[in-house]
Amino acid sequence: MNNQPKIALGTWSWGAGFAGGDQVFGNHLSEAQMQKTFDAAMQHGLNLWDTAAVYGMGSSETALGKAIGNRRSEVILSTKFTPQIADKTAKNPVATMLEASLQRLHTDHIDIYWIHNPQNVEKWTPLLIPLLQSGKVKRVGVSNHNLAQIQRAHELLIAAGYAVSAVQNHYSLLYRASERAGILDFCQKNSIDFFAYMVLEQGALSGHYSPETPLPAGSQRAETYNKILPQLTKLTCKMAEIGARHDGASVAQIAIAWAIAQGTLPLIGVTQAHHVKEAAQAIGITLSATEIAELETLSEGAGVDTRGAWEKPMV
Repeated sequence: MNNQPKIALGTWSWGAGFAGGDQVFGNHLSEAQMQKTFDAAMQHGLNLWDTAAVYGMGSSETALGKAIGNRRSEVILSTKFTPQIADKTAKNPVATMLEASLQRLHTDHIDIYWIHNPQNVEKWTPLLIPLLQSGKVKRVGVSNHNLAQIQRAHELLIAAGYAVSAVQNHYSLLYRASERAGILDFCQKNSIDFFAYMVLEQGALSGHYSPETPLPAGSQRAETYNKILPQLTKLTCKMAEIGARHDGASVAQIAIAWAIAQGTLPLIGVTQAHHVKEAAQAIGITLSATEIAELETLSEGAGVDTRGAWEKPMV
């Protein structure tokens, strides 16, 4: 896509309730805070926004649609079909979920529409084709798919004159399964954008948390990450050290810069205007081969597995 920024912004934490920001992240965002975050992003040229029907069961899409307002033409909009919540009685459950997303987002088309999870590649992928033909979907992607599933989805779409144009998987210094499985190589060879989500591991690689200052109690991310924070200390200290060499860049910015150096498009969750500014500045950081090697050695040495409960093994 022309003029696509090097970073996408995620709104998983903008929703509330089931799979929403309050339960997953321990966040409680006001409408004014989300609007301020959106406006700051647009000022920094970050206009690629990602959400999903399942985030807060539609409340993330509703919040994003409200923030976008009359600026739809300026935004690259990405949302997802989640098989687990599909209306199985509908003629085309993908189209049915898309229609609800279009209403919540106040738009007549989605720039990138994703199959969120690989429940049944043969069943769900072909149902994207009429949506591409109608123009309601401009590009399609697959998320949380392994290499064989991505290849099969690609084949099914190519047979109809389309293609998988993007892959969105969990990828960070702590979780490189998509790289080891050959997915990054496949994407690069086939001009497929690789969106790397959880680059900051829900804040564990942001530099804001440590064994002394853990993640918010009562949230799902606290349950996942607080117990491994001691194992991340050497890595985050090295990230801070490298950041100091790059005009005082933050730990989070080094994590983002590493993901960009791997040829991926980091998808960064944002809840405040300063998060946006920090992400935008990370685009300008170029890590040396030595710095990348230092980070990867320490990340391996941490010995942690941050695969999410919803993720199937990639290798």
